[in-house]
Amino acid sequence: MRALILAVALLLPALPAWARDVWFTTSDGARLHYTETGPRHAPLTLVFVPGWTMPGWIFAPQQAFFQRHYRVVLFDPRGQGRSEITAQGYDQTRRGADLAELIARLPGRVVVVGWSLGVLDTLAFIHQGGNDRVAGLVLVDNSVGERPAPAYQPPPPGPPPPYPVFVRAFVAGMFHTRQSPAYLARLTRACLRLPPPDAASLLAYPVPRTYWKAALLSTALPVLYVVRPQWAAQAHNLVADRPHTDIAIFPRAGHALFIDEASRFDALVQQFLERDIRS
Repeated sequence: MRALILAVALLLPALPAWARDVWFTTSDGARLHYTETGPRHAPLTLVFVPGWTMPGWIFAPQQAFFQRHYRVVLFDPRGQGRSEITAQGYDQTRRGADLAELIARLPGRVVVVGWSLGVLDTLAFIHQGGNDRVAGLVLVDNSVGERPAPAYQPPPPGPPPPYPVFVRAFVAGMFHTRQSPAYLARLTRACLRLPPPDAASLLAYPVPRTYWKAALLSTALPVLYVVRPQWAAQAHNLVADRPHTDIAIFPRAGHALFIDEASRFDALVQQFLERDIRS
């Protein structure tokens, strides 16, 4: 019945949308930013959590698609986007708490869409108890602690490249489809805003990989796990361990698969919302 109601709602004209930038102060004094768009009285809020050093605006295609019928929040985690670069807090406990404090500010039911490092921040939030208004999770292209463990990739021989060179290559390598030089340059500038020591801390959360699997298995929330083939085995094992999970594999996309195949990604999330989420 709820799927039918949502489907009918999508056929109706969208409610008047609005947009604003919001800053809030966390319990440890950090000033964090998010953008909020969509109908004021939407029945559901989608919170998008970006990956390592990324700004929330990388989800602009999803904002444009979903803001017609849902409240859409693009979150800038601490040190990223327009949020404050703090002296500390670049660990899973504080990042999970930041997400919890953001969600506590939002009205109604919430679906969290975490990508890359945002997957781990979302699972850290769940590990800390989550929030009873969270209605579901969309986890995009990262390990969730399932079998098999990621294969170790040794660094290339020779000295590492300068950090700006590394970040430029990292950003360009996230996409299978061609992106404009201006877009890649803007995204790279945003990623370079976080100082390298803090960026390194985000890649070294001091917990075993079982932490992430335990968090995911601890919740009965509906979950959509969307990945490239390198995580396909984890996806299938997750379904075996947690049957109330939907999975999708994107074999022809880069890490930013929601950009490379935005139409397919948006349609999958829409189907998940209609089928599995109680608003």
